[in-house]
Amino acid sequence: MSFDNFVRHARRHSHLLSADQRKQLAQGQSPSALFIGCSDSRVTPSHITGAESGTLFELRTAGNVVPKYAPDSGSSEMGTIEYAVLQLGIPDIIVCGHSHCGAVTALTIAGRGLDELPALCTWLGTDAQAATEPEDSAVRTESKRHLRAQLDTLREYPFIRDRIESGRLRLHGWFYEIDTGLVYVAPQSAEEQDFLPL
Repeated sequence: MSFDNFVRHARRHSHLLSADQRKQLAQGQSPSALFIGCSDSRVTPSHITGAESGTLFELRTAGNVVPKYAPDSGSSEMGTIEYAVLQLGIPDIIVCGHSHCGAVTALTIAGRGLDELPALCTWLGTDAQAATEPEDSAVRTESKRHLRAQLDTLREYPFIRDRIESGRLRLHGWFYEIDTGLVYVAPQSAEEQDFLPL
Protein backbone atom coordinates (compact mmCIF):
# COMPACT_ATOMS: atom_id res chain seq x y z
CA MET A 1 0.00 0.00 0.00
CA SER A 2 1.43 3.38 -0.99
CA PHE A 3 1.46 6.61 1.01
CA ASP A 4 -1.23 7.97 -1.36
CA ASN A 5 -3.55 5.19 -0.16
CA PHE A 6 -2.97 6.34 3.43
CA VAL A 7 -3.91 9.89 2.42
CA ARG A 8 -7.09 8.75 0.67
CA HIS A 9 -8.13 6.74 3.70
CA ALA A 10 -7.37 9.64 6.07
CA ARG A 11 -9.65 11.88 4.00
CA ARG A 12 -12.50 9.37 4.37
CA HIS A 13 -11.81 8.64 8.03
CA SER A 14 -14.26 11.17 9.47
CA HIS A 15 -17.09 9.25 7.80
CA LEU A 16 -16.15 5.84 9.20
CA LEU A 17 -17.72 6.53 12.61
CA SER A 18 -21.10 8.05 13.30
CA ALA A 19 -21.40 11.48 14.92
CA ASP A 20 -22.60 9.75 18.12
CA GLN A 21 -19.57 7.45 18.16
CA ARG A 22 -17.18 10.36 17.70
CA LYS A 23 -18.96 12.33 20.44
CA GLN A 24 -18.69 9.39 22.84
CA LEU A 25 -14.96 8.97 22.10
CA ALA A 26 -14.39 12.68 22.67
CA GLN A 27 -15.78 12.37 26.21
CA GLY A 28 -12.87 10.16 27.33
CA GLN A 29 -11.46 6.70 27.14
CA SER A 30 -11.91 3.55 29.16
CA PRO A 31 -9.90 0.87 27.36
CA SER A 32 -10.29 -2.79 28.29
CA ALA A 33 -6.60 -3.65 27.96
CA LEU A 34 -3.10 -2.35 27.45
CA PHE A 35 -1.50 -4.05 24.44
CA ILE A 36 2.31 -4.00 24.49
CA GLY A 37 3.51 -5.16 21.09
CA CYS A 38 6.29 -4.87 18.59
CA SER A 39 6.56 -1.92 16.21
CA ASP A 40 6.76 -4.41 13.32
CA SER A 41 4.41 -3.30 10.55
CA ARG A 42 3.09 -6.85 10.12
CA VAL A 43 1.72 -6.95 13.67
CA THR A 44 -1.54 -4.99 13.90
CA PRO A 45 -3.10 -5.08 17.38
CA SER A 46 -6.61 -4.12 16.25
CA HIS A 47 -6.57 -6.87 13.59
CA ILE A 48 -5.36 -9.48 16.08
CA THR A 49 -7.86 -8.50 18.80
CA GLY A 50 -10.76 -7.05 16.78
CA ALA A 51 -10.55 -3.97 19.00
CA GLU A 52 -12.73 -0.98 18.16
CA SER A 53 -11.78 2.65 18.78
CA GLY A 54 -11.44 3.41 22.48
CA THR A 55 -11.08 -0.20 23.65
CA LEU A 56 -7.33 -0.91 23.34
CA PHE A 57 -4.53 1.23 24.78
CA GLU A 58 -1.38 0.50 22.76
CA LEU A 59 2.33 0.63 23.42
CA ARG A 60 4.51 -0.47 20.52
CA THR A 61 8.27 -0.76 20.85
CA ALA A 62 11.05 -2.41 18.88
CA GLY A 63 10.93 -6.04 19.93
CA ASN A 64 8.00 -5.46 22.32
CA VAL A 65 10.68 -4.61 24.89
CA VAL A 66 9.50 -3.59 28.35
CA PRO A 67 12.13 -1.38 30.02
CA LYS A 68 13.30 -2.28 33.50
CA TYR A 69 11.54 -0.34 36.27
CA ALA A 70 13.29 3.00 36.77
CA PRO A 71 10.70 5.67 37.65
CA ASP A 72 13.16 8.55 37.31
CA SER A 73 14.31 7.54 33.82
CA GLY A 74 11.75 9.66 31.99
CA SER A 75 11.05 6.69 29.69
CA SER A 76 8.00 7.26 27.50
CA GLU A 77 7.36 3.50 27.54
CA MET A 78 7.32 3.39 31.32
CA GLY A 79 5.14 6.50 31.42
CA THR A 80 2.66 4.84 29.05
CA ILE A 81 2.45 1.72 31.24
CA GLU A 82 2.09 3.85 34.38
CA TYR A 83 -0.69 5.94 32.81
CA ALA A 84 -2.59 2.90 31.56
CA VAL A 85 -2.49 1.10 34.89
CA LEU A 86 -2.67 3.91 37.45
CA GLN A 87 -4.71 6.56 35.61
CA LEU A 88 -6.95 4.54 33.30
CA GLY A 89 -7.19 1.55 35.63
CA ILE A 90 -7.00 -1.01 32.85
CA PRO A 91 -7.73 -4.54 34.14
CA ASP A 92 -5.63 -6.51 31.63
CA ILE A 93 -2.20 -6.19 30.03
CA ILE A 94 -1.29 -8.20 26.93
CA VAL A 95 2.38 -8.45 26.00
CA CYS A 96 2.49 -9.78 22.45
CA GLY A 97 5.59 -11.21 20.80
CA HIS A 98 5.69 -12.59 17.28
CA SER A 99 7.52 -14.84 14.88
CA HIS A 100 9.94 -13.47 12.27
CA CYS A 101 10.92 -10.65 14.65
CA GLY A 102 13.89 -8.60 13.45
CA ALA A 103 14.61 -7.29 16.95
CA VAL A 104 14.75 -10.79 18.43
CA THR A 105 16.93 -11.90 15.53
CA ALA A 106 19.29 -9.03 16.37
CA LEU A 107 19.28 -10.10 20.04
CA THR A 108 19.94 -13.72 19.10
CA ILE A 109 22.95 -12.85 16.99
CA ALA A 110 24.17 -10.18 19.43
CA GLY A 111 23.48 -7.17 17.26
CA ARG A 112 25.09 -8.37 14.04
CA GLY A 113 24.17 -5.96 11.26
CA LEU A 114 23.18 -3.17 13.66
CA ASP A 115 26.52 -1.36 13.83
CA GLU A 116 24.99 1.83 12.45
CA LEU A 117 22.03 1.70 14.85
CA PRO A 118 23.55 2.35 18.30
CA ALA A 119 20.28 3.54 19.88
CA LEU A 120 18.53 0.33 18.80
CA CYS A 121 21.41 -1.78 20.13
CA THR A 122 21.17 -0.02 23.50
CA TRP A 123 17.37 -0.43 23.58
CA LEU A 124 17.60 -4.14 22.78
CA GLY A 125 20.50 -4.69 25.17
CA THR A 126 22.42 -6.72 22.60
CA ASP A 127 25.54 -6.89 24.78
CA ALA A 128 23.70 -9.14 27.22
CA GLN A 129 23.13 -11.90 24.69
CA ALA A 130 25.67 -14.43 23.46
CA ALA A 131 25.98 -14.69 19.69
CA THR A 132 24.18 -17.79 18.48
CA GLU A 133 22.39 -18.81 15.35
CA PRO A 134 18.58 -18.93 15.60
CA GLU A 135 17.01 -22.39 15.74
CA ASP A 136 14.81 -21.45 12.78
CA SER A 137 14.52 -18.43 10.51
CA ALA A 138 11.22 -17.42 12.16
CA VAL A 139 13.00 -17.23 15.57
CA ARG A 140 9.94 -18.76 17.25
CA THR A 141 11.78 -20.33 20.19
CA GLU A 142 13.89 -17.24 20.79
CA SER A 143 10.88 -14.91 20.48
CA LYS A 144 8.92 -16.93 23.03
CA ARG A 145 11.86 -16.85 25.42
CA HIS A 146 12.13 -13.10 24.87
CA LEU A 147 8.39 -12.67 25.53
CA ARG A 148 8.70 -14.47 28.86
CA ALA A 149 11.55 -12.15 29.83
CA GLN A 150 9.37 -9.09 29.11
CA LEU A 151 6.57 -10.51 31.26
CA ASP A 152 9.07 -11.07 34.08
CA THR A 153 10.30 -7.48 33.75
CA LEU A 154 6.74 -6.15 33.88
CA ARG A 155 6.02 -8.15 37.05
CA GLU A 156 8.89 -6.27 38.73
CA TYR A 157 7.04 -2.93 38.47
CA PRO A 158 5.78 -2.35 42.04
CA PHE A 159 2.39 -1.00 40.95
CA ILE A 160 1.93 -3.93 38.54
CA ARG A 161 2.91 -6.49 41.18
CA ASP A 162 0.57 -4.91 43.76
CA ARG A 163 -2.39 -4.91 41.40
CA ILE A 164 -1.79 -8.49 40.26
CA GLU A 165 -1.57 -9.67 43.87
CA SER A 166 -4.80 -7.84 44.78
CA GLY A 167 -6.63 -9.27 41.77
CA ARG A 168 -7.14 -5.89 40.08
CA LEU A 169 -4.87 -6.66 37.12
CA ARG A 170 -4.19 -9.68 34.94
CA LEU A 171 -1.05 -10.14 32.83
CA HIS A 172 -1.17 -12.13 29.57
CA GLY A 173 1.57 -13.24 27.19
CA TRP A 174 0.53 -13.76 23.59
CA PHE A 175 2.61 -15.02 20.69
CA TYR A 176 1.49 -14.20 17.15
CA GLU A 177 2.70 -16.32 14.25
CA ILE A 178 2.90 -14.14 11.17
CA ASP A 179 2.98 -17.04 8.72
CA THR A 180 -0.04 -18.88 10.14
CA GLY A 181 -2.04 -16.05 11.73
CA LEU A 182 -2.39 -18.14 14.92
CA VAL A 183 -2.10 -16.67 18.41
CA TYR A 184 -0.65 -18.68 21.28
CA VAL A 185 -0.79 -17.95 25.00
CA ALA A 186 2.25 -18.09 27.28
CA PRO A 187 2.15 -20.48 30.22
CA GLN A 188 1.18 -18.89 33.54
CA SER A 189 3.79 -20.72 35.60
CA ALA A 190 7.43 -21.68 35.17
CA GLU A 191 6.47 -25.38 35.45
CA GLU A 192 4.42 -25.16 32.26
CA GLN A 193 6.63 -25.09 29.19
CA ASP A 194 4.38 -25.06 26.15
CA PHE A 195 2.58 -22.12 24.61
CA LEU A 196 -0.97 -23.20 23.84
CA PRO A 197 -3.33 -21.96 21.11
CA LEU A 198 -5.50 -19.10 22.36
